[in-house]
Amino acid sequence: MTRTARELLDSTVRKLAPEPHANRLLPLIARGAAQRSTLAVLALEQRHVIAADRRAFLHLAERSAVGAEVPAAAPQSAAFFEMLAEGEALAQVRLGAFAAAVGADQVQAAGYEPLADCQTYPAYVAWLALNGSPADVVLALVANFATWGGYCSAIAEALRHHYRLDDEACGFFDFFAAPAPELERRALDAVQAGLDTGEVDEGEVLRYGRLLQGYEARFWHALWELDQRQS
Repeated sequence: MTRTARELLDSTVRKLAPEPHANRLLPLIARGAAQRSTLAVLALEQRHVIAADRRAFLHLAERSAVGAEVPAAAPQSAAFFEMLAEGEALAQVRLGAFAAAVGADQVQAAGYEPLADCQTYPAYVAWLALNGSPADVVLALVANFATWGGYCSAIAEALRHHYRLDDEACGFFDFFAAPAPELERRALDAVQAGLDTGEVDEGEVLRYGRLLQGYEARFWHALWELDQRQS
């Protein structure tokens, strides 16, 4: 039976959904128990993640558009990654207001040493940018974004309710929590093109996705450990 892009994307998101307690920091933020210093580190780490991911997405767009192994699928994948890169640029701007609100100023940012476990995620995204089949990477990323978007929604609510941050300071998390129908459309177009040309390897998609979710969990666990040490 031939699967549609919609069916494959929904199935992939279900299969790669994280365990309910994979993010140990989220419950602390949700009840206002995470320290502001931990939130500042979250902002500083995201500063590195966003910049790295943007460059990785630009490379994936270039790989998709130039010298693609499956030329027929290239325009759709390139359009998806280009939109991701544009989104990361917007997110980087919004991150500044959150960083300022939790005390992560420019002086602190300049001297900040990133945590290794927080940077495993962008390191793997960079690996995917170099080695992954674009259509497979689209699927793995969309599944991870579903997780990340849910986290951002919960964090934005908690920041307003418990930490009294305003809309501008919460804008970074609101951005990722909001529905993105155009991005989803581009993802579906890229996956359908990959299916039509035989580019999609579901085994690879799940392997990529499991690693992304594992590195996502490491990011949050590192911040949770930091919060525990400082409490």
